[in-house]
Amino acid sequence: MDRFLTDDDLAAALRRDVRAGLTADPKTLPPKWFYDERGSALFEKITELPEYYPTRREREILTARAADIAAATGAATLLELGAGSGEKTRILLDALAPALRTYVPVDVSGDFLADAAGKIAADHPALTVRPVVADYERHLTLLPAGERRLVAFLGGTIGNMPSDARIAFLGGLRATMGPDDALLLGADLVKDPGRLVAAYDDAAGVTAEFNRNVLRVIDRELGADFDPDAFEHVAKWNAEDEQIEMWLRSRRDQDVRIPALDLAVRFARGEEMRTEISAKFRRERLSAELAAAGLALTEFWTDAAGDFSLSLSRPA
Repeated sequence: MDRFLTDDDLAAALRRDVRAGLTADPKTLPPKWFYDERGSALFEKITELPEYYPTRREREILTARAADIAAATGAATLLELGAGSGEKTRILLDALAPALRTYVPVDVSGDFLADAAGKIAADHPALTVRPVVADYERHLTLLPAGERRLVAFLGGTIGNMPSDARIAFLGGLRATMGPDDALLLGADLVKDPGRLVAAYDDAAGVTAEFNRNVLRVIDRELGADFDPDAFEHVAKWNAEDEQIEMWLRSRRDQDVRIPALDLAVRFARGEEMRTEISAKFRRERLSAELAAAGLALTEFWTDAAGDFSLSLSRPA
């Protein structure tokens, strides 16, 4: 396993992000800190909820189009950013098998990554599985090179970045790509706001627990005294920016102490702190952002309902 990210790196990044976010106006926290062991388990539950369609729709497209993706790319290396459990990836691996020689899953969680990579390696003995512990937003230039790489960035995660950060990230990715490489990108699509909000505010309250988990992470890692139950989960549709936003709303006036940062933070009753954005796309917007990053959209597929998209793009 290649490791470009240590526990000390993660601890330092958490301190930086929490200090910057809690001293901003409005307060914010980055969504990557949802994902400790508990948060990852909660997200796996979210993907199975009836309201949360993206995972099912993306799997539908992968199943229908995996052979087309293989034919269009002839990939010898599959590099997956934010690989997670790798369950959807198996559909791709099977389709790419005739030409595929190397699978490079990239994630920030070394233990989670090692477990998932080990299972895939056991099921694909002819495949070289080379897991990489890295932050794909910081370590793109350090990721392994290879011939005919297919870079997969699935799950709609691209939407968690603001527009300027998305284009900068895609531009950085483009700079690492060779002429025979391709990007397979999963992106959620604009649809009825009621369905969008429901997908991020399920009736069972799993997403609410997932949202509040970021406070538990800060309590554990930085010695803070957040009371997660003192914050209400809120999901909103921002029509102007065409994005879902998750917030935590303070149920009362409260002061939170974070000893590791020597920081005390005041929350007024009703004050909201943003924890995630999830941009939704139209084909035209996606194509324009890819083009701004130096990538040309070559294929665009949706599920039968038109809820979600997978696209292929190449260096322009």
